[in-house]
Amino acid sequence: MQDKTYNGWTNYATWRVNLEMFDGLNPHEYDSFSDAVAGEGDAAQLASLLKDYVQDYILDSTEESLVQHFALAFIADVNWHEIAEHMVEDYCEEGAA
Repeated sequence: MQDKTYNGWTNYATWRVNLEMFDGLNPHEYDSFSDAVAGEGDAAQLASLLKDYVQDYILDSTEESLVQHFALAFIADVNWHEIAEHMVEDYCEEGAA
């Protein structure tokens, strides 16, 4: 069995989307993300919001094309829950500090 993890993340798509879209993003600055990381954080809710955010970004920033379909196929491999858990851990720890 081949190891498909990438830089400590589930796969390349998860690492890349986290790096390009969410690295350094403070979820408390976005109303839609803020509630999901408040208190103990709800990673499942946040994962869904993060996925919607990236899909909307792709759909809003390009007209329907082959490139758009490739981008949507790429993000289908993203482990949204892993990114959400990472974000919840980071911002719940900071809030507790």
